[in-house]
Amino acid sequence: MKNRKHIYLKITLLLGFIFTLTVGCEREVSDDVAFASYPNNGEVFIDGFSGGLEYLPFGGSVLNAFTVDEEIRYKGSASMRFDVPNVGDPAGAYAGAIFPDFTGRDLSGYDALTFWAKGTIPGTINEIGFGNDFGENKFLVTLPNLQLTTNWRKYIIPIPDPSKLTLEKGMFWYAEGPENSNGYTFWIDELKFENLGTIAQPQPAIFNGVDEVSAAFLDTEVPVTGLTQTFNLASGINETVVAAPSYFSFSSSDIEVARVSESGIISIVGLGSAKITATLGGVRAKGSLTVEVLGSFTPAPTPVHNPGNVISIFSNAYDNVPIDYYNGFFTPDGQTTLGGNDIEINGDNIIRYTDLNFVAIKTLNTVNVSTMTHYHLDIQVVDEQIPTNGFIRVLLLDAGPDQVLGTGDETEAFVQFTSPTLVPGEWVSLDIPLSDFSGLNTSNLSLFFFISDATISNILVDNIYFYQE
Repeated sequence: MKNRKHIYLKITLLLGFIFTLTVGCEREVSDDVAFASYPNNGEVFIDGFSGGLEYLPFGGSVLNAFTVDEEIRYKGSASMRFDVPNVGDPAGAYAGAIFPDFTGRDLSGYDALTFWAKGTIPGTINEIGFGNDFGENKFLVTLPNLQLTTNWRKYIIPIPDPSKLTLEKGMFWYAEGPENSNGYTFWIDELKFENLGTIAQPQPAIFNGVDEVSAAFLDTEVPVTGLTQTFNLASGINETVVAAPSYFSFSSSDIEVARVSESGIISIVGLGSAKITATLGGVRAKGSLTVEVLGSFTPAPTPVHNPGNVISIFSNAYDNVPIDYYNGFFTPDGQTTLGGNDIEINGDNIIRYTDLNFVAIKTLNTVNVSTMTHYHLDIQVVDEQIPTNGFIRVLLLDAGPDQVLGTGDETEAFVQFTSPTLVPGEWVSLDIPLSDFSGLNTSNLSLFFFISDATISNILVDNIYFYQE
């Protein structure tokens, strides 16, 4: 397994680019004026840099990870050589850089970036693509997990919509970490944009092609995620790239509820429901998001307990124990509950459950809370009212000394809450003495249930933790 599965590119470079704008007298532009076009040179590296190309390493990367190799090449007299460091290398944690042409090029006549590559081992390049210029990265394209072999092989990175690239500065970029803690070398040659004419059957997607439904709150923003474009190549394989939001055209079924910017940010502006869809190059993208606006959002109270006296299951205020799942989806047992850890507002994660009858959070390993005195959680009932028989049952299950579920040595206990303790539309902080969970062993807790038997349908949950008073 790699030490760096994802290499994030939110990197600030101490580079200054100074642009001077000279403004002359204002005058009307004649219809006969021919505006200058940008060069349409598709070559990036053919035995050497094409004109205007620069090499700018990412922060934290080995600065000299890239060199020109005149001994090993696919064709011609030279290739691009990339040396990925070992884990712990003082020169840098990984290898990564962009190769921009800050003059800009018109790449609208091409349909793919192509190159030949091989490695000293069958490595997997974390991220590789084009459109990264350390600026807006408006038309960034990423091919994740490119599989190298030890023999030369041609690779194709399709352009999601070539018509967008009339002024592109990011010709090529990559980011790669060690393989199984070990460094290695790979080479790239004949790197260029081409018009193959065999890039076919576009299949764009947003939200990973899934039709999602999510609660939202007024005056918040939700990013469009899971943006991809897939093409069928001449080889018959489907190649999928991660595409920047600006390749897509977004729409909302009700702009008085939700509006989407060119950069793929959904702004929640009114009450109601709105469906977010998109097209790319005139093709409808698979997937959508229906936002159901619940009203204004008030965060749960900020926890006040000393972190040294806390074992946290779910809270942004503390370090949480590893979680296996937030919703077990026990469908054979008649569970209807949907949702889980699926809401983030201003950096605060919240659990949302809908169609609640019962649901469980399971820790990856059992948790020993025998030295704790209380179980804390914040709950908000989202239903407009709580029926007279409405309740939330908070149940804890201990896996027993063998730490394995289903072997007969489990213990469980619950505490139940009703109105007026629960108040619709308001956060209620519950601090439950562990002594109230009668007969419960607390050395190997594994499952944390919320049960309503469908008397309460929709809840928000935050700050689930144990503490010592």
